[in-house]
Amino acid sequence: MKIGKHNIEKNIIQGGMGLGISWDKLSGNVSLNGALGVVSGVGTGYYKNKEYSNKNKKNKPWSEVNFYSKDALTAIIKNARKICGDKPLGCNVLYASNDYGRIVKDACEAGADIIITGAGLPTNMPEFVKGFDDVAIVPIVSSARALKLICKKWQRYNKLPDAVIVEGPLSGGHQGFNYEQCFQDEFQLENIVPPVIQEAKKWGDIPIIAAGGIWDKNDIDKYVGMGCAGVQMGTRFLGTFECDASDNFKKIIINAKEQDIKLQKSPVGLPARGVVTALQKAIEEKTAPKVACISNCVAPCNRGVEAKAVGFCIADRLADAYKGDIDTGLFFTGSNGYKVDKLYSVKEIIDRLVNGE
Repeated sequence: MKIGKHNIEKNIIQGGMGLGISWDKLSGNVSLNGALGVVSGVGTGYYKNKEYSNKNKKNKPWSEVNFYSKDALTAIIKNARKICGDKPLGCNVLYASNDYGRIVKDACEAGADIIITGAGLPTNMPEFVKGFDDVAIVPIVSSARALKLICKKWQRYNKLPDAVIVEGPLSGGHQGFNYEQCFQDEFQLENIVPPVIQEAKKWGDIPIIAAGGIWDKNDIDKYVGMGCAGVQMGTRFLGTFECDASDNFKKIIINAKEQDIKLQKSPVGLPARGVVTALQKAIEEKTAPKVACISNCVAPCNRGVEAKAVGFCIADRLADAYKGDIDTGLFFTGSNGYKVDKLYSVKEIIDRLVNGE
């Protein structure tokens, strides 16, 4: 699979998972084993026992400049490189992030080969990779209409996407659909991929990558057979020794039953999929930790206004999950999370995906 100037041996992209789920260990080992490892750019101020950001009295990264720490992102990518060498390495930067453009530049300067962006339509994404001619840029879309809009907007930069990820509503975390759409046939991955492929053909030879609910070789073969260049998958890599998540995070996923994984409200304004734990009960009973916007992480939250409306701060709760707090953590996973039954090495997971074992 070729994305821009970068050749990826296996047609698998490991989805960027934040906060602290896919950092140096996971992404580095995925790239080492021939797929594309992707560092999450979310919440890097929590990296390495919080040594990379200034804190306020609540011991949390203060403002977006510290929540999205440049020094930490640079260290994460550097440490991933120690594992994978010069093999292609990606970085996922959410378009909804406050300081989005700066984070993209930070990732480029740190040595990321491919920047992947979802959580909004990155209509000005090419602006932030100027001067980094070898860096490939890949938007995530949920419809052919979204791809058409991005391509039209990118024409002013004389640029088209180096690849496009089409994500359906079975993915972990935030969705590109409202709650009702997530359950309607017309928005399922197998139904949104063909129109995106057709739209992409109007603009040239753009590789299309399917995401959201991909689990095994059968799924990979299905979407490659439909015309995709490859797939992106995150949930399968939660069940690896190298995943940067806490041991408690992994235990939550391993112990989750199918009925425990549900769509939930989020301060971002769209539903998000994860495991229902003690946090959701506390939110309903209004005993969850008080919302106070410290990190100013995402623009749609409007500095905590939306967080207070839904009853939790997403930055704080994802940070708690990363640290292993089972009472206040928010544990995102895709719809297949219940299939994670034990931990494997990244190498074994990739071998299984390639060989169908």
